[in-house]
Amino acid sequence: MSMEPEFLSVGKIANTHGIKGELKIFPFTDFPEIRFAKGKELLMISPEDGSTLKVKIISSREQKNVYVVKLEGYDNINQVEKYKGWDVKVPKEEAVEAEENAFYFHEIIGCKVFTVEGEELGTITDILTPGANDVWVVKRKGGKDVLIPFIEDIVKDVNVTEKTVRIEVMEGLLD
Repeated sequence: MSMEPEFLSVGKIANTHGIKGELKIFPFTDFPEIRFAKGKELLMISPEDGSTLKVKIISSREQKNVYVVKLEGYDNINQVEKYKGWDVKVPKEEAVEAEENAFYFHEIIGCKVFTVEGEELGTITDILTPGANDVWVVKRKGGKDVLIPFIEDIVKDVNVTEKTVRIEVMEGLLD
């Protein structure tokens, strides 16, 4: 067993923001507000040569679909310009507790949805994030889309390798 900590990809640096050294990070995580919180450390990795840089966030804010993050010790656009396109990771052991049951969007989209009884309902085509729970949009064969809230009472099993999801159909869910 190597003692190398494993890392979890949490985003990609999309661009610089303004001239004061802020970066725009496109999040790959369901918990960006935790990942990119003030005081958090990130590992930035160059896609070219794999070189890494540990950085600390001193401020962050959400803007449309990206996070604008300011790093400690970087106050100027010229210092951060070169980090465009770099990957952003955190140590695996920092995985948010809830990530036990968290999935990346690309793992869920395209999954076939079955009832616990084994009846096939359709395929997940989209994920909405209206609030506390994600909502999975299931396209039914010849029927209208079904919205399935991602909560334990309903989603009983997610198998990302087989691309299948099993749900407990609660009253009113398929109406």
